[in-house]
Amino acid sequence: MKVLVVGSGGREHALVRRLSRSPGAEVYAYPGRAGFKDDCTVLGGDDISPKAILNTASRLHADLTLIGPEGPLVLGAADLLREQGMPVFGPSQAAAALEGSKHFTKVILTEAGVPTADYRSVRTMEEFESALISIGLPAAIKADGLAAGKGVVLVRNEGEARSCATRFLVDRELGAAGRHLIYEEYLEGEELSLFAIVSGENYALFPAARDYKRIGDGGTGPNTGGMGAIVPVPGISGGTIESYGRLVFPPVLAELSRRDIPYRGILYAGLMLTDNGPKVLEFNCRLGDPEAQALLPLVNEDLLSRMYEAATGGWIEGPVSVKRGASVCLVLAAEGYPSAPVKGETLPGLDLVPAEGVDVFHAGTARAGENWIAAGGRVLNVAAGGEDIEDARARAYEAAGRYRFPGSQIRKDIGMPGVRG
Repeated sequence: MKVLVVGSGGREHALVRRLSRSPGAEVYAYPGRAGFKDDCTVLGGDDISPKAILNTASRLHADLTLIGPEGPLVLGAADLLREQGMPVFGPSQAAAALEGSKHFTKVILTEAGVPTADYRSVRTMEEFESALISIGLPAAIKADGLAAGKGVVLVRNEGEARSCATRFLVDRELGAAGRHLIYEEYLEGEELSLFAIVSGENYALFPAARDYKRIGDGGTGPNTGGMGAIVPVPGISGGTIESYGRLVFPPVLAELSRRDIPYRGILYAGLMLTDNGPKVLEFNCRLGDPEAQALLPLVNEDLLSRMYEAATGGWIEGPVSVKRGASVCLVLAAEGYPSAPVKGETLPGLDLVPAEGVDVFHAGTARAGENWIAAGGRVLNVAAGGEDIEDARARAYEAAGRYRFPGSQIRKDIGMPGVRG
């Protein structure tokens, strides 16, 4: 089976590595990057528009196309392929609005009766002032559209709240993504990431994950795309995960079906575990990054067959089979990330064979002559398995030490008890 994986980050590297282990799989990455070449055929390029994805899949005669990043999905890439009768693992543009529009997500959650934070929809400063009074402080202000990780701001006082609303609504700091805001009740608790392969109203759960968004130890500093992840989450049993899944996925998928919006692909629910029970913070329409890099090495079944069944509307049952034990993924980020990452630093050790049970994924690397260099903000992902989180954590940090480069940033507390993201 020819499988086309769209994307070039650490998540896509983890996907091609996992899918390449499926019997009969012939895996291609578009555009991919040089560091993927040991795991698949890299097609290269720099255009992941829906039309470019369609053209690439058509030329390849792909039996299955898997779209990694959210941007092409929100723009309707999956629809274009399906119109040509090509199986694609990824939701339609209408279904991907669960990630592309915070307002749409809130409407779906409300109609489906799924617990979520109280909110107000805001398009003007007058509506913002009304929301400020009715919801209060602290609060979360969220841009409705995709904003490259910059669209969620926690505000604790009126000054912060008005400054944020002005930047988004008046100054258009986020462009079209920030023309419509969600002013949301602040929720206190521990975060949890739920992932499921979805085919219509059927779904198969993965183990839950926890990611760490802040750049600094202890959950300090600015938000990033993610500085690490762990699987499973200590203290959360398999039975509890199943109950959370039943709380979220059946009613949401039924509401989408009622609107004639079938879902095919990965659906990722971000939960906040509050004193009043779990509440949905957000949905994503793809695997998380770096959660995928911690999760996929644990999978203990033919994931490709699952994805093909979902892509073609087949019946799927859960949960996804995984190995015993745990996995910890660490992110090595460039100096200056997330605001102004420094590029071009030489990366030592990448030609060495990783230790057993260790995966190194290329997230922002490039080849320059005989050297590997940093070419992005989050440069490398180092994932390691172990008997439990403590064991996996020790193995991951030991391995990551081999790949440190000048100016690199790495959190030292990923997977430690009591640490927030």
